[in-house]
Amino acid sequence: MTENQTAPGTETAGAGATRPRVVVVGDALIDEMREPDSVQEFPGGAALNVAVGLAILGVPTTLIAMVGDDADGAVLRDFIASYDVELIATPGPFGSSRATSDRTDGEPRYAFNEAAQKRRIEFGPRERAALDAAPLVVVSCFPFDDTAQTDEFLAAVGDGEHRLVIDPNPRAGMLHDKARFVENFERAAASSLLTKVGDEDAELLYGSSLEELRERLVASGTHHVLATAGRAGASIKTDDGLLVSELIASLPGAVVDTMGGGDATLASSVQSFLSDGVPTDAAGWQHLLASAMRIAAATCRSEGALLRVPPAL
Repeated sequence: MTENQTAPGTETAGAGATRPRVVVVGDALIDEMREPDSVQEFPGGAALNVAVGLAILGVPTTLIAMVGDDADGAVLRDFIASYDVELIATPGPFGSSRATSDRTDGEPRYAFNEAAQKRRIEFGPRERAALDAAPLVVVSCFPFDDTAQTDEFLAAVGDGEHRLVIDPNPRAGMLHDKARFVENFERAAASSLLTKVGDEDAELLYGSSLEELRERLVASGTHHVLATAGRAGASIKTDDGLLVSELIASLPGAVVDTMGGGDATLASSVQSFLSDGVPTDAAGWQHLLASAMRIAAATCRSEGALLRVPPAL
């Protein structure tokens, strides 16, 4: 490393100082949306959405994800770089991941290519250096049904109770072993600072309500559970029994696309942790949720999953 270079996971902050980067681990892919009269493509993936969302909120961020050496990979790299997110890419032996939402016959059908179904993230020296330096580590849409990969990730993170934020974000088309996914996800959640779950996660993984999943995670040792329920808003349940809820914010304009609402909620919550610290009382959690619900509402008023900040913020 030369005199003017900085270590992975840091950003120059003036006068020779550096600011640690939040590290986001998970998926980066191309979202292909097929409608009866159009086909659109967007850079996406839950982890990519969170990483870019954090950058939009002013947080220096590194994304660790699998990206292929192909045309889709070039699109992803250019998009990620355009938001000043640092990418540490695991090579994709089957190319870059792609998710297809086909609505040409009315009801949406979802499919994932071979790269998405066989995704893997490596944790070598560069990844570990970035993780070691990160004040917070966010993992979203990770293959928790791969026990060896889960073990490698948790070993690389280390002290998760003080800095690990988890969003399981399972996708039916990428889920190979639901029971193993649940087992490894709950093991990770029990040693996390915050775990986010949504109503779709509760249905897909457990066949239960969101409230039942929230209580299950707290009972199993998760310190803070952020539960998101779309237009019904979100809640926080803590391991000391505190429960705080907030409705989705009411903003001008129609809801256009709900795709990025959950990722925006998570990015906003992580940014609040960094700026205000982890809340210690109901008022602090209420403030965190209110900010997140405004950002989620703004995000859902534009097409695509890119985080949007309402003008008042």
